[in-house]
Amino acid sequence: MDRDPTPLALALAAAAHGYAVFPLGRTKRPALPSPHRSAVPPVTGALPLAPGALSPASGAVPPTPGPLPAPAAPCRGACGLPGHGVYDASIEPAVIRALFARAPRSSGYGIACGLAPYHLIGLDLDTKHGADPLRALALLGARHGFVLPATVRVATPSGGAHLWLSAPAGLTVRNSASRLAPGIDVRGTGGYLVGPGSRTTRGVYRFLPGAPPGPLRPAPAPAALLRLLAPPRRPVPYAIHGHPADPDRTAEALLRFVRASLPGERDSRLYWAACRAGEHGLASGVLAARLVAAAHATGLPPHEAARTVASAFTRTAPRLAPGGTRPPTPERGP
Repeated sequence: MDRDPTPLALALAAAAHGYAVFPLGRTKRPALPSPHRSAVPPVTGALPLAPGALSPASGAVPPTPGPLPAPAAPCRGACGLPGHGVYDASIEPAVIRALFARAPRSSGYGIACGLAPYHLIGLDLDTKHGADPLRALALLGARHGFVLPATVRVATPSGGAHLWLSAPAGLTVRNSASRLAPGIDVRGTGGYLVGPGSRTTRGVYRFLPGAPPGPLRPAPAPAALLRLLAPPRRPVPYAIHGHPADPDRTAEALLRFVRASLPGERDSRLYWAACRAGEHGLASGVLAARLVAAAHATGLPPHEAARTVASAFTRTAPRLAPGGTRPPTPERGP
């Protein structure tokens, strides 16, 4: 009986196609703990090369003697130790093998977005909260004049899909949650996608048919779509006509957006509005109650509306780092 490929084998295969990879656990989070937060147990056995910086040049992942002091600024691998999530990603087989040797319980692998040669962009089509991302994507295309090309697609265990696209070198695409449209998350620079074949608590990620024949390459993203994705932030179909400096106007615009919901889109519009409130620092009990009331007026049961708002606030509200400072935007995974 054929056995399923190991996470390491899958990661090495992806790296052979030019994708930088790193180990993931069943929760889709990086499998290696940060050296700045917790002790890392020593690894038995020799590493591929002598200890040195984590880089393609050295090909080695140095052993970690124990927890390091928290850096003054967020460390993205400059300390030379593994445990920095997407910033550990590599296409070098020696580095990849060493990373997976330190993560024996990994069940999958992440693919870093935004790196050469493809400068990968991932469109995460999520059907939670009643969203219809395929319809939203079609409406975006019709409004802005683009058609998505045939490209690599991956089915997610939740019933959604990841679409892989490439961007031009030098273009930074930010990570976002339902900003483009309800149900469409974007994975760009500093983010990652769960690699096909990975096993999670929800199931297995699998390739979908329909990719162009030949090498595993993402199709170029249409220019009109790139204009929506690239900074500075540009208006999108669901733009809110408020002003960041005027929270009252922004809140009222979000409430109007929810009140305008039609059957079949109530929950997804409420989730989108609550996400924007969280991103603007407006998440509060008062606004939550007003959003729930606005959604209830359109026919959404209050308990469902409250659950949706709480989920959006939890996902997007800023968190305080130790010492009371706000951390940078975290890396986003699917």
